[in-house]
Parts: sequence; structure tokens; C-alpha cells
Amino acid sequence: MDVGYSEFIIFMMEIVGTIAFASSGAMLAIRKDMDLFGVCVLGVITSVGGGVIRDLILGYAPPNMFRNPVYTMVALGVSILLFVAFYLLPVKAPLAQRNPNGGIPEGQARLDTIQEKLVAAYDKTMTLFDALGLGIFTVMGINTARGLGYEQRFLLIFVGVITGVGGGLLRDVIAQEKPYILTKHIYACASIAGAFVCVYTGKLGDLASMALGALVVIVVRLLAMHYRWNLPRISQIRH
Repeated sequence: MDVGYSEFIIFMMEIVGTIAFASSGAMLAIRKDMDLFGVCVLGVITSVGGGVIRDLILGYAPPNMFRNPVYTMVALGVSILLFVAFYLLPVKAPLAQRNPNGGIPEGQARLDTIQEKLVAAYDKTMTLFDALGLGIFTVMGINTARGLGYEQRFLLIFVGVITGVGGGLLRDVIAQEKPYILTKHIYACASIAGAFVCVYTGKLGDLASMALGALVVIVVRLLAMHYRWNLPRISQIRH
């Protein structure tokens, strides 16, 4: 395959992953009632934070987000767009504007229904985007390490996983949330599974191994969300 074409595919995968994770970070900031700056910071950190940790581990300084700021600019743009979209989104009417008898005007009831549908659609979309971002960044971390000449399998798997989950971990810590990867569903484990596949199918070529690895991450993540798979906990075992 032409080198330029391969690089274009990898670049587009990175952009998709950046958009997915920036959306995740910005939405958490909006839910936490942060201002525009806070939304942008959380969006950027979620999308490029894992890559920064990866580059520091690999001794690649300054990190790629500073060498190639396009990813930071994309994350900023996504964060601002989401902030503006939710700022302009009609909100539920205050109690004073509702019927005196406690009922809700017909127009407001329709608006509430629309909002509920939007929230449901958003949750489904973000689940898909989150899985997509996790899969893409996991294999991108491995590809970056390979490009720098590293071949140790443990190192490749480790930097792949940290690239996939690192941004979300930083996001949760800054937002004072219990880290998602440590508590809910199969998340880091999905990244680990995809990283193993990507590393051990390297003989198929970079693009093929990356596609397979990302696919495994996405499938495992979506299945875990759908069937609510979780790792065992002490409280569950004792009861």
C-alpha cells in the first residue's frame, strides 16, 4: 500500500479518536457545570492526555501535541461547539412559568420529551464514540512506539493501553470523579485485549494489525456496555 495513503488513513483515525475523546471530556465538564475554559481544558486533556503520557514514557520530547498542534486545535473546536450547542439548547421552564395547578403546559411537555430523546440519543452516540476513541488510541499508541523503533511486546502493550485510557483517567481526576476505568464495566481490559491482538498480529502489516486491534477493543467495549459486564468486587463476592 502507498505510504502516503497509509499515513492519511492513520491521520484520519487519529482525528476521529480526538473528536470522540474531546466530546467525552467536554460533556463531563458541562455536566459538572464548568465554564467555557473548563470545558475546553477537559476536552483537550481527555483527547491528548494519553498521548502525552505515552510520549514521556517513550522519551519522545516535546510530546506530539506540541509538535503537531492540529489535534489540540480539533479538540478545542469540538469542546467549544459542544459548549455553544448546549448553551443554545432550550432548557425546561422554571416552576413559575408552569401551570398554577401544578401541570405542565402542552408546549413545555413537548419540549421536555424532545430533551429526553436528545439525552438518550446523546448517550448512545457517546457510548459508540467512546468505544471508537478507545480502540483508535490504543492501536495508535502501539504504532507510535513501533515507529520509534521499539519492539518489546510488553512495552508496546503498555503504551497502547496508557494511550487509550490515560486521557480519561486524567479527565476523571481533574473533575474529581472516581476514575471510570477502575469502577465501571470492561474498559481498560478491552484496551488490553485489543493491544494484545494488535501486537501479536504485527506480521500482517501495520494497518491490518491496527484495524484488528481497534475492532477487538470496540466490540468488547460495546458488548460490555450492552450486557453490563463488570469485573468481580469484594462486596459482590461476600454477598
